[in-house]
This record gives sequence, structure tokens and C-alpha cells, in this order.
Amino acid sequence: MDKAGLLARIEADRDVIIGFLADFVRAPSPNPPGDTREATAVVTRFLAERSLPHRVLAAQDHLPNVVGSFEGGAPGSHLVLNGHIDVFPAGDGWTRDPWSGEIEGSRLWGRGTADMKAGTAASIMAYAYLFPHRESLRGRLTLTAVSDEETGGKYGAKYLLENFAEECLGDAVLNGEPGGLQTVRFGEKGTLRLTFTTRTTGGFGAATHRSANAVKLAARLIGELEELTDFPVSLPTPLKAILDEPGTVAALDSAMGPGTMEMIGKVSVNIGVIRGGAKVNMIPGLCETQVDIRLPPGLDKAPIMARIHEILRRHPETMVEEQAAASNPASWSDPAHPLVGLVQANVRALGHETPLPACSLGGSDCKFWRYRGIPAFYYGVSPDRLAGPDEGVDLDEFLHVVKVHAATAWDYLGGP
Repeated sequence: MDKAGLLARIEADRDVIIGFLADFVRAPSPNPPGDTREATAVVTRFLAERSLPHRVLAAQDHLPNVVGSFEGGAPGSHLVLNGHIDVFPAGDGWTRDPWSGEIEGSRLWGRGTADMKAGTAASIMAYAYLFPHRESLRGRLTLTAVSDEETGGKYGAKYLLENFAEECLGDAVLNGEPGGLQTVRFGEKGTLRLTFTTRTTGGFGAATHRSANAVKLAARLIGELEELTDFPVSLPTPLKAILDEPGTVAALDSAMGPGTMEMIGKVSVNIGVIRGGAKVNMIPGLCETQVDIRLPPGLDKAPIMARIHEILRRHPETMVEEQAAASNPASWSDPAHPLVGLVQANVRALGHETPLPACSLGGSDCKFWRYRGIPAFYYGVSPDRLAGPDEGVDLDEFLHVVKVHAATAWDYLGGP
């Protein structure tokens, strides 16, 4: 079979592939709390029914990772396909069941459709559709479907690379995180996750002269943390040159909204969680504030933490602790890597405009491979309502991404 035959087979199996995604979405896997066993069972059942090699590797029983691998008929490169099984919590504001996997017209709805069960499904399908033709390929193909991306990766991709590097490291990585069809992502901002704890005496709500209010103090601190968004940043020169291309700016703004390009070069501060107070007529004596800070490439956390400690000198009631498992430096790979060219060529061959190399605001498991010197890239569906209510995916887009991943893996491994 040649690549055209491979793509024709995927198109013929459109309903089966969409059915898998619907089943995958119907198996809730919000993280937190993080139990992905039901969704993982959808993956392992699909692989087992087709006698595809795989095994489950887990540092925590409720966070299983699926790893499959096969050798081609001749020596060659080792490509790793990576995606995650866990998704954001559903949250509020939905107009439909977030775990329905409902198909209406050309869309499939549910939490995790875009981020990133559609992308993970693309990895699984590429692995499945190339396996029968392994003797025609050169090198090795590995599937890694992991369960701990949303809370830092300690028990997911990071665990696999620390304990099973020979099988999971590879020579290059292709991932299906949502980025939109206009871009292929080669880098991402870093994360710095912090917990601020403010403590006061607390007491009776009418006696505000007797104790400071921990929530009020936390609110003042939050206002001062906004200073960090003006922190001076100097993007690495090669990265800046790529990102300054007018087409890249337009593609990023199209995928994530106007101003995306500007945000790649800035520190961002998001106040994600505030917990304080027990009753309206009590002075809160404790307030916990969790903050998500994103760091552009070229800026590490040390100067940011130094600035934060300067701010905290004005807030003696507050302590800060880093969420180490979810804090990671920025990372990027060479956008001229051959894998990027293969993705672009296959996108064009399928009738779409060439996706441009771009950097991402959000994080992905690609970073764990980049930290070890392995080039890692992602190409996925549009980030439609990502992390918000009524998340969904366009089914034609999803099938397109499946085909691009399968065709790119075919080319990378020297398929005829």
C-alpha cells in the first residue's frame, strides 16, 4: 500500500474513527481529580480488538499510561506519537451534557474534545493504521497516551521518560494538541505555578478593628502581582525572527484571538483559585490564592521569583510556595526540523494552506522531550472553547488531523 491508499482507508473508516472519539469523550477523565481509568479502557479496548501491541504503565493506579511500539521492516528513525487522556474539569455554564460525546451536524461536543482527545485519537489512529504495513516502514513507531498532562505530567510523560526512556524517548515527537490548522507548534511558554497563603487572626465580622482580613490582604497582593506583566523580556533571536513573520501573527491571532502574538512575548498572570472565609459575619483568618504565571522563552523563573519576594516584603502576612510538579521552563525545537516540513507538505496535499511554525501560549507534554534534546512538535484541531463550556470539535477538522498525523508518520518512517 502507498500513502494514498492509507489515506483512502482512513476516509473509508470515517464513521469508525468518529465513533471512537465519541466513546473516548463519553468516558470522563477530568484532572483533577484525575482518575482516567475509564477513558484509558476505551483506548486499550480499541488497541486490543485490533491486536495492536501495547501495555499499561502507571506510577499511580488511577493514572494509567498506554504505551505501544512496533519495529518497521528495516532500521531507521524512531518517531513517538504523544497525547494525553486527562482533560480539564467540566466547570459550569454548559448548555449540554459535557460528557455526552453528542454529535450534532458536523460537530462533536464534550469536555476534552479539543484538548485533547481529538489529538490523542489522531495519534492512536496513526499508530493503528500504520501497524499493518510495518514491514514496509523503516525504524520504529511508538504511541504514548498519558494520564497526567493537565496537572504537570509527573505521573504521565515525565514518568515514562524517567523510567522507560529506551522505549519512549525516540528521535522526534509528533503531538496533536489543539493549535489550529494554520500553525504547527514548535515551542511553548513556561509555567510557574504558585500558592500564596495569607494568615491573620480572624474573628467576629463586626469587630474589624481586632484583626486584619486575610481576603482583603490577598486582594491587595493580587493587584500588585499584575506588575509582573510588565517584566522586561527578550525573546531568543531565532525565535523572534520566526514569530515576527506577518503570516505567523495572523495565524496565531486567528487561532487564539487578536493579541496572541503580543502575549507570547509577555509574562502573563492568571489568578486561578481563591479560597478564603467560612461565613459572611466572620473575619477570614486564612486565604489561599493559586496563581498561574506564564514565562516567554528567554525568561526563567529566578528573576520573577526575586520580584515576587520584593512584593511580599510589603505583605508580611503572606507566604509563597511553588507548585513544583506543575512549574516548567519554556521550551522550543528547531522549526526547520524535517518533521515540520513533512507536516506542512501533507497539510498542503490535503488541500489546506501551509501551516506556519509558531509558538504556543499553553504548555504541552512536548516539553519533556525537548528538555532531553528530542525535537517535538504539535499539529491539532482548533482550540474552540478550550477549557470553557460547550467545548467541541469540527469533525472534518478532526479527520484532517488524523490523516496528517498518519501521513506524516508514514513519510518520516520511509513509507513507500
